[in-house]
Amino acid sequence: MTDQSEQPTIPDIPEAVSEPKRRFSIQLVWIIPILAALIGLSLAAKAYLERGEIITITFNTGEGMEAGKTKIKYKDVEIGEVKGLALSQDRSHVIVTAEISKNAKGLLVKDTRFWVVRARISGGNVSGLGTLLGGTYIGVDAGSSQESREDFTGLEAPPPVSLNMPGRYFVLHAPEVGSLDPGAPIFFRKIQVGQVTSTELDRDGNGVTIKTFVRAPYDSYVRTNTVFWQASGVDVTVNTSGIKVNTESMAAMLLGGLAFQSPDGTTYPQAPPNAGFVLYGTRDEALKHAEPTQAFLLMFREPVRGLSVGAPVDLRGVTVGEVTKISITLDPKRTSFAIPVEVVLFPERLRALRNGSKDVEFHALMDDLVAHGLRADIRNGSLLTGQLYIGLDFNQKAKSARIDWNTKIPTFPTVPGSMQELQRKLMHIVEKIESLPMEEIAGDARKTLKNLDDTVKSADKLLNSVNGSMPEVRGVLGDARQSLDELRKTLGEARKSLDGANRTLAPDAPLQVDLRDTLREVSRAAQSLRVLGEYLEQHPESIIRGKKEDVK
Repeated sequence: MTDQSEQPTIPDIPEAVSEPKRRFSIQLVWIIPILAALIGLSLAAKAYLERGEIITITFNTGEGMEAGKTKIKYKDVEIGEVKGLALSQDRSHVIVTAEISKNAKGLLVKDTRFWVVRARISGGNVSGLGTLLGGTYIGVDAGSSQESREDFTGLEAPPPVSLNMPGRYFVLHAPEVGSLDPGAPIFFRKIQVGQVTSTELDRDGNGVTIKTFVRAPYDSYVRTNTVFWQASGVDVTVNTSGIKVNTESMAAMLLGGLAFQSPDGTTYPQAPPNAGFVLYGTRDEALKHAEPTQAFLLMFREPVRGLSVGAPVDLRGVTVGEVTKISITLDPKRTSFAIPVEVVLFPERLRALRNGSKDVEFHALMDDLVAHGLRADIRNGSLLTGQLYIGLDFNQKAKSARIDWNTKIPTFPTVPGSMQELQRKLMHIVEKIESLPMEEIAGDARKTLKNLDDTVKSADKLLNSVNGSMPEVRGVLGDARQSLDELRKTLGEARKSLDGANRTLAPDAPLQVDLRDTLREVSRAAQSLRVLGEYLEQHPESIIRGKKEDVK
């Protein structure tokens, strides 16, 4: 048995001691990627927070636009950029995707308009010249709607009027558009105050609708009785006053334009926005329709060649109406023609002629004037053009007449015109001349001339015999011979005149007056010879002694 003291010795086992937990530490190599990631995340967050609105704009073509380069500008300030261009599914148009900056988000409303700004020459306007160097961009016209929108349809041309420009729109109706285009100017008293915004054909195809804009403060001059007319080109009018040329401006003459005016002396309320008006062809036509009118029928028996529709109705130099229609009718007895002429008178102008008062009832005024002899007749307005017009004036010799206001178109009394009266008097004179017995007068004149010729020959023989027997009186006889020679020449000329008259004399010949003058001269010559014969018979000694001198 082994002794316990002799057992082997076991070495000591080390005791595990727990160490404290170490803190997490990042190695230096990971610091840079982490910083880059943090910066990227912050930039991404910033870009997301500052990201603008994405919209789409539809255009017919993508001409001049390029993704990433074409800018979007409002009042020449960049507010966005084109991000992409794509064709629509039906390939009929181009869809432009654009990003608008966040601070311009308020511009994206329902009535905002977009268009491509490029160099354009339209009518008298030249725009977009800056794009020749800076490139094409998309323009914006901010709307006033409160409804947001992301899809827009772009305009193919710049809008003629900005949405925020003060003023009012008006609508005009006309049979045809003439030379008007969008952007054509509108004039008020020859000052450009607006422009045409659009023209379109009416649905029924019987006319056109023209939308216009008149800027403030000139829009206040457009009233409910305002008239518009075409100011395009040169307005040349030929009437009883001669030739008149009128135009608004050189731009309107070349490119077209409109003008408007309200009748003087009347005050009407301002026209509301989008009020409709009729567009007339000329200024005169427009102003004629601006006043109330009263139609009358005038009946004439005389020719009206030279009287045309539109001719004035004149009252001592003041235009108070115009001719609207001319026709012809055959009277029931089928013996003559009548010329009905329809006219319109302006009651306001006629009322103003009566002591400046416009409160007089028009029917009563016209009845009073007609009762005092007011009549209508046809007058010659211009010898150059041959134009006629209707004249109104008092005629004290006119028969009594009255106006029947119960008929559809009242008939206004008329009298023959001055030209017809002159023609009637001339015809009366011609008829009197034709009634003269010219053949008998010519025969008597021939007999008188023959007798006168025989008398001259006898006197010539007597003087020749006296001249041969009495030389001392040759001086006296010489003077008498000279007188006889002159008388013979006169008789020869008279004979030639009578021969010519015999060939040309007829009941309707125009030489009656000259013939009577010639006969008077011949009668005077015969009377002179008769006086000479009577003197020689009473004083035969004068052949020897000569004529006694008058005692002073």
